[in-house]
Amino acid sequence: MTQATQPAVQPVTDPTATSATDPAATPAIHPAATPATQPAAQPAINLAMSLQPEPFFALAEQLFSQLQGDEQLFLSLDGERSDFVRLNRNRVRQAGAVQTQQLGLTLIDRERQLDGSCDLSGDPASDRALALRLLGQLRERVPHLPADPYLNLSEIPSSSDHRLDAELPPATEAIASLTEQAKGLDLVGIYAAGDIASGLASSIGHRHWHQSRSFNLDWSCYLNGDKAVKDSYSGFDWQASAVQERIERQRERLAVMARATKQIEPGQYRAFLAPAAMEELLDMLAWGGFGLRDHRTQQTPLLRLAKGELDLSPMLSLTEDHSRGLAPGFTVEGFLKPAQVPLIEQGRFGQCLADARSAKEYGEAVNAGAEWPESLALAAGSLPNDQALTALDTGLYIGNLWYGNWSDRNACRVTGMTRFGSFWVERGKLIAPLAVMRFDDSLYRLLGDQLEALTQERELRLSAETYGGRSTASALLPGALVSSLNLTL
Repeated sequence: MTQATQPAVQPVTDPTATSATDPAATPAIHPAATPATQPAAQPAINLAMSLQPEPFFALAEQLFSQLQGDEQLFLSLDGERSDFVRLNRNRVRQAGAVQTQQLGLTLIDRERQLDGSCDLSGDPASDRALALRLLGQLRERVPHLPADPYLNLSEIPSSSDHRLDAELPPATEAIASLTEQAKGLDLVGIYAAGDIASGLASSIGHRHWHQSRSFNLDWSCYLNGDKAVKDSYSGFDWQASAVQERIERQRERLAVMARATKQIEPGQYRAFLAPAAMEELLDMLAWGGFGLRDHRTQQTPLLRLAKGELDLSPMLSLTEDHSRGLAPGFTVEGFLKPAQVPLIEQGRFGQCLADARSAKEYGEAVNAGAEWPESLALAAGSLPNDQALTALDTGLYIGNLWYGNWSDRNACRVTGMTRFGSFWVERGKLIAPLAVMRFDDSLYRLLGDQLEALTQERELRLSAETYGGRSTASALLPGALVSSLNLTL
């Protein structure tokens, strides 16, 4: 369990600000302890009592009782209880259990606001003392800030309690099953599983709790050098048979990977893009594509789509699906997110994502916690997965795309690399591995008149990001058959 850490104070209007107090003038605070690691054979630490809403809401009430004058206070909690296992050469190299809880405070006084945060230990007395000291630091500094013109808080009290459970085996059982099925393979990857929790409480009357349990297995099986086949498996219901199916598919593709590499000339080729490759393209589209501020300042790569000058394929319907329940259904300002936000409807632009600050600036309703998708869903098509290669006939099977970036943002043109499981296909059969190639193409083209079909089946892809904690972002995506993909190098 982590110990309490020095609270950090930061005004919303000044992202470069540092701590509001001189550490020498405050009581000594123990630094955060490094999360303990343990052998995979040991059971995960039982910290279930500390990742619950009741202690958080009790702490909130204690802080609310200390408010003065017209002060308002918002508290947020981000916590997780996770098992992590890293593998190399199909053996466990590192295993551990992590428990973290970070408390965030936002103090508002006369249209001024200031943020601060600290890590909690789980001990009510020490956490209360730390939170009160953080509140005092905020109170000392907030009068010196200018009024925030884009301060936007929900003034309507609301409450919710959402729990998304999962059928997860112990980490030892999951990893034992994986390594047994991958015998003889050079498997490299990471397994992460457990609970992620978010809480919100305010002196206005908001009380929200969101907790989800999930797993995410992200791995590659190497042949030699940089020749590898990548895969992932994530969700809420761990099935050993699903892992076995993926491992067997990797064995088959590694056998093809062992053949002589197919060298092709730059040009345009028919291609099937697996869901992982589609995720890379849609990540690029999410980079400024849907934010309200990006649209009002005309910096979005989808400007021509939004203006109605161009359309994408009528097969393309893209939704921010908050109802999926992985990410919290509320924002840190207390606004409730709508169940769904239609981003693209049958090839035409739908709605922008508006966070609280942009909504205030541009006079729109809040419909998201951030101005990029967190729960993306692309509507399924009519092509059965098992007929995708047959429909492709001859061309490229693209398992993954990497290093995506804009080559011409205004034209919605992206570039990147093929890698990890891309093959040359003839008559619906994988023939040979492709040499690594660079693509450069417009998403208006790939997702427009070049889009032939989307698969009936969709893959739920949970984000494998762990920077600052396990991510709650996800995408539900089909594969896509395109008439041509432009390869340049």
